[in-house]
Amino acid sequence: MHALPALTDAANAIPDIEFDWVVDQAFTDVPLWHPKVKNVIKTAHRKWKQQPVAAWSDRRIPHFYKQLNAQDYDVVIDLQNNLKSAFVSWLYKGDVHGLDKDSCREKPAHWAYKYRYTIDTKQHSIEQLREFMAQALKYDLPDQAADYGVDLSRHELPELDFELPERFLLFVHNASWITKLWPISSWQALVNKAVEQGYSVLLPCGNDEEYLRAQQIASINSQAFALPRLSLNHIAAITNKAEGAVCSDTGLAHLAAVSGIPNITIYGATDTNLIGTYGKKQQHIISDLDCAPCYKRKCPLENAKDHQPVCMENIAVEQVWNRLESILPAQ
Repeated sequence: MHALPALTDAANAIPDIEFDWVVDQAFTDVPLWHPKVKNVIKTAHRKWKQQPVAAWSDRRIPHFYKQLNAQDYDVVIDLQNNLKSAFVSWLYKGDVHGLDKDSCREKPAHWAYKYRYTIDTKQHSIEQLREFMAQALKYDLPDQAADYGVDLSRHELPELDFELPERFLLFVHNASWITKLWPISSWQALVNKAVEQGYSVLLPCGNDEEYLRAQQIASINSQAFALPRLSLNHIAAITNKAEGAVCSDTGLAHLAAVSGIPNITIYGATDTNLIGTYGKKQQHIISDLDCAPCYKRKCPLENAKDHQPVCMENIAVEQVWNRLESILPAQ
């Protein structure tokens, strides 16, 4: 999602440009949100890593290699610049543009690139990608704010076992690290505050464990609904219809930013400097605990229960609701 504004910049500078995008099979919906992306080439890095011999012998990797080299591209750019993407760059027969050793995310990824660029790595990830794309395609970096360039309203809503409420908020309670999770009791209290103000609440999930968590939060109020696992296109359609969102530091927080809805993202163990939600109507609540951000996956403090993050427990429900209410559209 952070790469989308770079494509918008390129399209504004080179109107007839088109992109093919290599992406992990779990995220193939995302590139096609942008109107300048014509084709997606799927990878399966995690499975290939687990079964490299099988992936070669059953021709998954050779098939990918054939797809990757089927077109004679004018320019090939590795926007990710880590070891996984460098592996893909090595598989491409032609020359690849990437970042130099001082700018790439993981060394020695820069060895995979013939053309190497230096960028300011202290700026937000979105601005890094915009700067890199401008250098690689030789246009002036625009002064305008980042524009994701997508229209999520064109995606169809999923069929659900309940009628989608007319006015609802999206509460993204899940995250990949324990230390990114706000307590269930806090989410439940926030649900009640939202319902008191006339909103329903939808709670998405990405797996069975997260669905159970969503159900537990939703059990506090009949106007809260746990969503089943949905495709990214379906989640995008729902997000686009939401009045606003409150999110953990996770991928769907960035989807709220792409959609442009009012959104509060909560940060404890992580910070916002390089990869915080970015764009219009995006606000952050950051723990003021002295040890935050620690970037640890388990809370090391002595008073942490089962490694649950103390920094997240210290973020008050009233603080989150008041911030969200201040940016929600007037009723």
